[in-house]
Amino acid sequence: MTSPTPTSESVSRRTTLTVTAGTLAARFTELVGDGHRLALVAGHDDVDALRVVYLFLRGGSDDRVELVLHADHTTPEIPSLSAQSFTAGRFEREVADLFGVVALGHTFPRRLVHHQHWPDGWHPLRRDAGPTPPIDETRDPFPFVTVEGPGVYEIPVGPVHAGLIEPGHFRFSVVGETIITMKARLWFVHKGIEKLFEGRHITTGVELAERISGDTAVGHNLAYCLAVEEALGVEVPPTGQYLRALLLELERLYNHAADIGALANDVGYGILHAHASRIREQLLRMNSRVTGQRLLRGSIVPGGVHVRGLPDPAELTAIAEDLAEVADLALANSTVVDRFAGTSILPADAALQLGTLGPVARASGIDIDARRDHPFVDLSEPLHVVRHDTGDVHARFCVRRDEFAASIQLIHWLIEQLAARHGQPAAVPLPPVRRPASGVGIAEGWRGTIVHRVEIEPCGKLTRVKIVDPSFFNWPALPVALADTIVPDFPLTNKSFNLSYAGNDL
Repeated sequence: MTSPTPTSESVSRRTTLTVTAGTLAARFTELVGDGHRLALVAGHDDVDALRVVYLFLRGGSDDRVELVLHADHTTPEIPSLSAQSFTAGRFEREVADLFGVVALGHTFPRRLVHHQHWPDGWHPLRRDAGPTPPIDETRDPFPFVTVEGPGVYEIPVGPVHAGLIEPGHFRFSVVGETIITMKARLWFVHKGIEKLFEGRHITTGVELAERISGDTAVGHNLAYCLAVEEALGVEVPPTGQYLRALLLELERLYNHAADIGALANDVGYGILHAHASRIREQLLRMNSRVTGQRLLRGSIVPGGVHVRGLPDPAELTAIAEDLAEVADLALANSTVVDRFAGTSILPADAALQLGTLGPVARASGIDIDARRDHPFVDLSEPLHVVRHDTGDVHARFCVRRDEFAASIQLIHWLIEQLAARHGQPAAVPLPPVRRPASGVGIAEGWRGTIVHRVEIEPCGKLTRVKIVDPSFFNWPALPVALADTIVPDFPLTNKSFNLSYAGNDL
């Protein structure tokens, strides 16, 4: 990458560059060619103008570059990057729906967040948005792509599902039982989370961050706190950072255990599901002993972390052996392997092009993990990044199995580090906020890399929080993996991805 222009400024580990409509595409090409990935695009309403921030990340050197583009408030338009990047095109559609900023030349300018019944001209994150206007139920339904040909028919599923699954509509075009295409329509539970952050004090933002996606309280809250700390120039003591890393792994453990059991259950191996649920319950009780809360809420705060104790290493070892036996029993069953192997393959090139993250990416051979690529504490010695390369349900199962074992080993190492630092502080007080500031926080949640970007005004109140859950990147990969898969394998495939509706439908 070339040196920053004179108008650039360094913000912590970030380099911020102001670009124009004429230079955006060239900067984008330059950054991507230099190994960066587009991790976040945030719209901002600055009263007199609209601003779009593009955040690029590069692993290894933990390089973070922001491009800032301003648009006129009366006719907000930006050049589209959709022809160069699928991910950029989706972010542009989101910004168009929420802020009314039109991406000129977009290759697929269809609504993303707004459903068809949402009224035209209402953009909920604009300062002058006002209350939600009446929904126009007379408008045409969502224009799904129609696949035609001999024997082709459609199967609509959802948005209302059985059990506790959140709403999402899936439209299958099939021949016999073979899926030709599948289109997912989400954002039925768009809650305005980013709007709810506005005006909150940085300390009360924690309560909201922990509830963005209920099973990822640590991942999202950690990314939020890291962003606040970067904005304020706060350095958390090593003890606090080690404790945060430990909590992040505890969250990974109970979710991976649940997924391993659920995948076994989806192919009829209910007894293994019961045992995995038993293991998950042990982990939830361990969480409660460590933090006082089964889902690990309330411990991480801006400036540090507070816990009641540490996990018992002997109990962790026993749990690791228990879960390994469950996974081994599953893969020793020929019926399970027959259903897992070769089912819903996500090729590596597609996974890379779509920007997939977390276990979904690593099961397709993509070497990406924010714990190593964007560390908040040095884990280079004990961290083992697990990868498989077949990209099927079997690989996604094995990544979870192997990551569970690797997380147990990492927690053992973290406990040793914390024992050597017994009595040292795990938190620092926050300084007063004397000027407007921004910060970026990155954490490797159990689904993948989570990114938060915050802007704070001098009184310590949040003016903007942009959230990117890994599910935003991974949902588009699900239809790709389902091509040529039979309809009965959709629930199994969906569980092997296990994406968040709430984290996506902010």
